[in-house]
Amino acid sequence: MLIRYVRMTFLEQKTDEFQEIFNASKDKIRAMKGCQYLELMRDINQPNVFMTHSHWDTETDLNNYRDSELFKTTWAKTKVLFAEKPLAFSVESLTVA
Repeated sequence: MLIRYVRMTFLEQKTDEFQEIFNASKDKIRAMKGCQYLELMRDINQPNVFMTHSHWDTETDLNNYRDSELFKTTWAKTKVLFAEKPLAFSVESLTVA
């Protein structure tokens, strides 16, 4: 399983707009082949910093999502709201508590 984190810093006045975009697309993302989990988190000290955390069966499933029309349209609406370049990384779990 691949675990994906994307940290995004938004313009402070654009956080509500981002949350609307996320809420409109989250069920569609969760329905993508291979998506097992998706959550949105917010930094408790920096309310304009959000992170998505998702689980994918394979890297191919994640890449298929990233190549989809859903991702392209959602990302196009999201990236114009950024205050900083996003940081994305994929990991694998080595131990489970």
